[in-house]
Amino acid sequence: MKFEGVLFFPVTPFNEAGSVDVALLKEHIASRLPFSPGGIFPACGTGEFHALSIAEVRTVVQAAVEVVNGAVPVIAGAGGPLGHALDSARAAAEVGADALLVLPPYLVGAPQDGLVAYIEAIAAASALPVIVYHRANAKFSAASMVKLAANPKVIGFKDGVGDVGLAQEIVSAVRATGREDFQFFNGLLTAELTQGAYRGLGMPLYSSAAFAMAPEIATAYYRAYMDGNEERRAELIEGFYAPLVRLRDEVPGFGVSLIKAGIRQAGLPVGPVRPPLVNPTAEQEGRLADILAKGHELAASHALATA
Repeated sequence: MKFEGVLFFPVTPFNEAGSVDVALLKEHIASRLPFSPGGIFPACGTGEFHALSIAEVRTVVQAAVEVVNGAVPVIAGAGGPLGHALDSARAAAEVGADALLVLPPYLVGAPQDGLVAYIEAIAAASALPVIVYHRANAKFSAASMVKLAANPKVIGFKDGVGDVGLAQEIVSAVRATGREDFQFFNGLLTAELTQGAYRGLGMPLYSSAAFAMAPEIATAYYRAYMDGNEERRAELIEGFYAPLVRLRDEVPGFGVSLIKAGIRQAGLPVGPVRPPLVNPTAEQEGRLADILAKGHELAASHALATA
C-alpha cells in the first residue's frame, strides 16, 4: 500500500440529537475527493475517535468505504483500551477498510515490550495491516520499531512526538531491516508547519487536518512542497499555517475544534465537538475566518501563477 497525495483526516459530523450524521459525513468526504487525497483516515484523531463508541466507529468507517469505493485507501482508527481497540479493528475489517492507524492505549504508561505487545495484539485481531502512531503514552524506541517491522502486517510509523533525533533514529533503524514497503508519516498537529524538516528525516508523508477544512489551501501547500517551490510554501506557512497554529495553541483540543468550525463556516453544518473538547468562541471563530480568507487568497494566487 503506497500513499501519494495529501492524507485526509475527515471530521465526524454530529446532528442536533448528538448522533453521527452519516449523510453529512458522506458529503464531507465526497466533497474532498476531487482534490485527490492520497488516503482517507476516518475515525482517527480529527474524527474524534476518543469520543466514539464501537458502533459509531463502524458507522463512520463504513460510510467512508462506501463513498471512496476503492478510489484511495481507507485507514481506520483503532486504539484506547485494548478491548475497544480490538473491536475497532474487527469492525473496520468487516466494513471494508484497507488498514488501521493504531492510536495510543488508554491512560496507562507501559514499558517498550508492553507497547510492542499492544500493537501486535491489534494487528492479530484482523487481516488488516497497521500503522503505528508514535504519540503521548505510546512512545516507541528504535529497537521496538525494529521488532515491529519484523511483522509484515506493520506497514508504517506516524510520528506525533516531535523528537527529531529519535525520529531519525527510527527511520534509519527500520530502513536497515530491508523493509522497502515501510512508510513514514509526520503526524504532528498541523503537520504542514514542520514538514520541511520531516522531509529531511526521510518522512515524506504527512497528515493534514487542514485538508478537511480547506482542501484548496492544503492542496496549494502540497503542490508547492512537491514542486520544491520554497517561496510559495513559505508564503502559505507565514500567511496561513503559522497564524492557525497560534490560534490552535490557545486551547487544548483546538486541533480538532477549529477544523470543525472552519468547515461550518464554509457551509457544511458538521455540528460541535464532543466533550471533553470545547468549541471556539465567537471571537476566535472570527479570527479563524480571517486566517482562512488569507489562506484562500494565497492559494488562489498560486493557482493563477501556475495556470
